[in-house]
Amino acid sequence: MSGDDIDWMLRANAKAKGKRPQYFDDPSLDRMLSMLMALVGEVAVLRERTDTIERLLEKNGSVSRADIESYEPDPEAAFERGAVIREYITRIMRGVQQDLEAMKESEPPVEEVSRELRDN
Repeated sequence: MSGDDIDWMLRANAKAKGKRPQYFDDPSLDRMLSMLMALVGEVAVLRERTDTIERLLEKNGSVSRADIESYEPDPEAAFERGAVIREYITRIMRGVQQDLEAMKESEPPVEEVSRELRDN
């Protein structure tokens, strides 16, 4: 099935199978997280598309929609894109990472908790 054969509006509004994951006590925060992650994904796609356009313009001096749609990055371009996306995700998730690091510093090691539970 090609991208032209997919009804994206129908897919976007389809109900997901299974229970929706819940990360917060307030369901509206989970919905906000879901919207934010969808937006992060869209920005990542736009960054790659912009990269494609820039590379094609640099190489050919012009660009067509067909050129963009059929573009396959070479290994060097793919590596560069991967690095950019990793850095992008790292920036987005930095607050979460900092919280996890703070929790590790303030929480006793798992081994210690396990010993306490065993001994009590």
